[in-house]
Amino acid sequence: MKRKEMTKIQLTAQQGLTARQAQERLDQFGTNQLVAAKKPALWRQVARHLSDVSSLVLLFAVGLASYMALFQGGGWTKTIVIGSILVINVIIGLYQEASAEKALAALQSMSLPTTTVRRDDIAQTLQAKDVVPGDLVLLKAGDQVPADGVVLQSTNLAVDEAVLTGESVPVAKEKLTDPAAATESQQVFSGTAVTAGTAIVQVVTTGMATELGQIAGLLNKTKKRATPLQGRLNRLSGWLTAFAVLGGLVIFALSIWMQNQGLADSLMIGISLAVAAVPETLPIIVTISLAHGVKRMAKRNAIMRRVNAVETIGGVDVIASDKTGTLTQNQMTITRYWTPNTQNALAAEDLSPAGEQLMRYLGLATNAEIQTVNGQEETMGDPTELAIVRWLAQHDRSRQQFEQQAPRLAEDPFDSTKKTMATIHRLADGQQLVIVKGAFDRLPIDWQPAQLAQARAMHDSFGQQALRVLSVGYRVMPATQTHDWAVLTQGLKFAGLVGIIDPPRPEVIPAIREAKRAGIKPVMITGDHMVTAEAIAKEIGLLTPGQLVMSGDELRTLTDDQLDAQIADVAVYARVSPTDKIRIVQAWQRAGKTVAMTGDGVNDAPALKAADVGIAMGITGTEVSKGAADMVLTDDNFATIIAAVREGRTVYQNILKAVEFLVGVNFAQIFLMVGSVLMGWGAPLLAEQLLLINVLADGIPGFYISREPGEKEAMEQPPVANDESLFARGLGSRLATRAVTFTFLTLGIYALGRFGLSAGQATVGMTMVFLVLAVGSMIDIYAIKDRQPLTTQSLRRNPVLNGAMFLAIALVIGIATVPGLQGMFGLVSLPFVAWMVVIPAMFVPTLVLEIAKRWQRRDNADWLVETD
Repeated sequence: MKRKEMTKIQLTAQQGLTARQAQERLDQFGTNQLVAAKKPALWRQVARHLSDVSSLVLLFAVGLASYMALFQGGGWTKTIVIGSILVINVIIGLYQEASAEKALAALQSMSLPTTTVRRDDIAQTLQAKDVVPGDLVLLKAGDQVPADGVVLQSTNLAVDEAVLTGESVPVAKEKLTDPAAATESQQVFSGTAVTAGTAIVQVVTTGMATELGQIAGLLNKTKKRATPLQGRLNRLSGWLTAFAVLGGLVIFALSIWMQNQGLADSLMIGISLAVAAVPETLPIIVTISLAHGVKRMAKRNAIMRRVNAVETIGGVDVIASDKTGTLTQNQMTITRYWTPNTQNALAAEDLSPAGEQLMRYLGLATNAEIQTVNGQEETMGDPTELAIVRWLAQHDRSRQQFEQQAPRLAEDPFDSTKKTMATIHRLADGQQLVIVKGAFDRLPIDWQPAQLAQARAMHDSFGQQALRVLSVGYRVMPATQTHDWAVLTQGLKFAGLVGIIDPPRPEVIPAIREAKRAGIKPVMITGDHMVTAEAIAKEIGLLTPGQLVMSGDELRTLTDDQLDAQIADVAVYARVSPTDKIRIVQAWQRAGKTVAMTGDGVNDAPALKAADVGIAMGITGTEVSKGAADMVLTDDNFATIIAAVREGRTVYQNILKAVEFLVGVNFAQIFLMVGSVLMGWGAPLLAEQLLLINVLADGIPGFYISREPGEKEAMEQPPVANDESLFARGLGSRLATRAVTFTFLTLGIYALGRFGLSAGQATVGMTMVFLVLAVGSMIDIYAIKDRQPLTTQSLRRNPVLNGAMFLAIALVIGIATVPGLQGMFGLVSLPFVAWMVVIPAMFVPTLVLEIAKRWQRRDNADWLVETD
């Protein structure tokens, strides 16, 4: 990753800072702590959640209901129901924000409590927050680095920088040679861990000025944009609000002008229309759908930390994935080997005699161990050596078996300068075996020119395949007491070399194919080398001809406009920094795309927060990355993301079905009310009846539409574009069909009931309209919940919905027929002939929707034939 530039360093005296100098610098630079952005007051957070259009609509409805309760004697039921929905939505929003704040809290917790520094020529332990620039910090294996600094002295120092880079291989560090130009290999960074060696480090930056602090600053500044669903529902609420206000004004004017109604009566009609326009249960039905999606995704190893992300993941256009552990197994593995007597061979296949010998030498010159404790694998050692141990186990061998035959007598440990490790072993015949493993160009081999050319060609071939190459030389010699390794390692014979890589997960390749079929572009963003990233990307099918590979250095030379122009052509980004990752995410967002970003390290947290869906790794991920994410994968598997996309698309489809179910009837209610007043018939329904239909008849079945399984074609369609209307893909025409059907049906039923069956009694027509609108709108949920033609199988597929339907219908009919309840809602008992009209009329909307559905499928089939 790209590090900040360092100015010339003023070296601290060997004795360290004095107490006075340390205090002065503490006053100047502040404590070595990460600082969170100031949290807004609770009332501001609540106000923000109440400022979106859907909440304003609900507030308007609460105000109307309260007015009716205070001045029209309508009771407080409407106010309580609508107010409860509003409160639930605000609480959910506040909870999601509180969860997001845990990311920075986890980042702050990474600051270790104490560290060892040298001050006044005395090594002393003090609080890490009191470390200041210029301090000399003493580090050893197992320590955590307290601040950013440069290495003044070191012995075989290796540091695990996975929290910053995401790469699990420890980085060898060297001592500073030029105070004017510290290289990355001479620097250590706050939050990283020392895995080997010792060092004296001079602190350069502390607190928010460190690499870790810069990431904390990005977390403070990075804001999550509204989800596409929130935007669409806000626009829907805006349209409904405008429609309600316009309709209310129209019906208010018509009541006064055409019917000579009083001001209070006219206002009451306008209020009734406004209540009809607000789908009070839609927000809570959306929340229930999302919550049900959370449960289903959890069963697929995807834990959703933010409820709205359930829908958003279904609409992603781009999945920007880390390589290590997500696309790959996060387990260095020997995949190929070569010896002078063996051609390039697969390591997993049966070994040749020379291959057996090569594996034996590697096993003897290895210190790593893998143990199983309580069913869990525990590893000790360098990832490269762990790859050797796994290769032995793959062929039913072990380091212990080899050491019984050739016990180790001495070891020359790996050193970052010489880049080799050597061991000496006693053989059964009394001779000694010397083994040296390490970098190909550092082995002291007595080469024959032809053999050297052949070995170098194979070494380069492995490198071009992005394999990390480990070479082995050996020597059998008479027993000796010398420990002069320069003498012992002369005249080695070449045993061979192995190629090591973190291989792709087998399930990733079909997952990449499915993602592309679903119109999703997978992108790799990694801190690894370009060659390695490119090789893996090609192997899994992510990088195809015409797609580009870009390094972080190249990326940083581009302006935002230049990046935007190339963003669609780049499939792999290598050697990137946290800021680079955010730029990539935001470039895709500026292109109008919905972006999912995966990551596991601290360096990934800002990009996870900036993405529309941040996805953290549950196994290898840090608490910081999990805190910033919307979704956590319990199996660290890319294929799980695609399964989550499928579930997300199902959730979005079910939300659209809920919108179709609720909003179509709301429009019909508005047209019914306006049409009836225009004809001089007055209001055909009371406000209480409208609210009962919205909350009871539509609400109860609507709660269970979220349990509908996904449509078969869900993963064969392109993602929903950010600017795509809620009414796209046929929803608008289906809503119009339903609204028109209910409008004409209910106007006809009201006219028949009022003027034809009851000799001018408005209450009979009102009761008939109430029953047809309430029960009819429930029955046609069966035509809405499945895009395929209705069958007996689809009728039985959602038994919970069936139960809710029977309950809601029983309640509606009970209210319309039980004398005590009738009076509360302005209803009357119907004559038998009225029931003979009402019952068949309830099924008319369902019949119309099924005919329209079959007609549309026939047109689509004809179009496909023509295009063929």
